[in-house]
Amino acid sequence: MRATRGILIAVGVLGLVLGAVVLLLKQDPMQIVGVGLWVLAAIVLHDGILSPLVVLVALLVRRAGRRIPFAVLVIVQVGVGLGAILSLLVVPEIYAKTLGVANPTVLPFDYGLRLALSWLVIAALTALACVAYLARIRRSRAGAALPARPASPTSGS
Repeated sequence: MRATRGILIAVGVLGLVLGAVVLLLKQDPMQIVGVGLWVLAAIVLHDGILSPLVVLVALLVRRAGRRIPFAVLVIVQVGVGLGAILSLLVVPEIYAKTLGVANPTVLPFDYGLRLALSWLVIAALTALACVAYLARIRRSRAGAALPARPASPTSGS
């Protein structure tokens, strides 16, 4: 385990060094400043907005967890995680479309609408998965509450 961790750290450091070298060799200084500002904004967004929001949601979910089955909480977390990853992938396209492009075929779709529809589909599928899980649990509990069948007599001893 220790060797694997060391290898992964070394690969990560080498990737960072390679990225820094390529950035310095291929980009002009203003683009490097832009990348620095982007990284700074990403840190502020993550540490100043997203992390406190996640902590708040986790506290609310933990309180609700006393009344909501753990599996339902996991299903909801997976749905939110999928939506967040999808948003991270699509928001740059939404922003790029607002800037305008020289070739209209580069960003041809209404990405904001598609993102909103994707969130609706994810929410609907998450709700459906929760309902299906709860129905399955109710059926299994109802089956367990039925009296057991009498054992069949065995012959020969």
